[in-house]
Amino acid sequence: MLDVRRLRLLRELARRGTIAGVAEALSYTPSAVSQQLSALERQAGVRLLERTGRSVTLTPAALRLVEHADTVLAVLEQAAAELATARTELTGTLRIGAFPSAMHAILSPALVALSREHPGLELSVIELDPAGAPAALHAQSLDIALVQEYDYVPRTPETGLDTEEFLTETVYLAAPDPSPLPAHRNSTWIAGTPGTLCHIMTQRVCQATGFTPRIRHHADDFDTVLTLVAANQGVAFIPELGLQNVPSSIHLTPLPTRRRTHLAYRRGTADHPVIAAARAALHSAAKDLHKAASTSH
Repeated sequence: MLDVRRLRLLRELARRGTIAGVAEALSYTPSAVSQQLSALERQAGVRLLERTGRSVTLTPAALRLVEHADTVLAVLEQAAAELATARTELTGTLRIGAFPSAMHAILSPALVALSREHPGLELSVIELDPAGAPAALHAQSLDIALVQEYDYVPRTPETGLDTEEFLTETVYLAAPDPSPLPAHRNSTWIAGTPGTLCHIMTQRVCQATGFTPRIRHHADDFDTVLTLVAANQGVAFIPELGLQNVPSSIHLTPLPTRRRTHLAYRRGTADHPVIAAARAALHSAAKDLHKAASTSH
């Protein structure tokens, strides 16, 4: 019988590419990961890893085994979810990952509702870029997370995770004047840290308009970005959730570009009472936010 914990290590190796990466994500030592993977090879009776110096690659047999591992782990998650429905009270830890602009507008009211309705839950919130959420879910350092995509930066499907639609936002051009986007081909731009979705989106939207943005400032907090725009340090793209504190000197131009947020969780956990409660609270907070926005308009 193959060891499930070792299958999980193999799956993480397929995703992260290095034994050191697996060890860091799952709080193992690299030598412990290597030992467990060698034991899995002995159990399987076939070679799973090709070792060349310090690098390793998965054999075709290992890749097939990873596909089975996704299925096995999802079934185990589902079994645990079904057992949890027999409990009369929700207890344990719920770890939620969210991006900064969702923290105040959505996550705060959702946490208040969860604490009130399920006082036995121990809530843990982690702020992170959506690009890092899938890996954190697989590593079980998160239970549910908000992940994103933009029209020009589609999300890469992740095996072993389920997602559901959550929120769609308009993206705005924030500038000192109402000039349309093409007029800013020679402007200075403000974008997120290189590698983040916001940074990639800024580049691709501008390139689709016919120019490459000249990015001078990098900031991930939208309040900081708006402060820089108000100080005439550049122009920027801001999604709706980032427009909580807009200086009066800034002009906002709605664009056809959209940011779409999904809820993500490990496959098999959707109906776990804790995850179901989190999903309900988050959807309720998003619905209330939409109602408030509609009323203000």
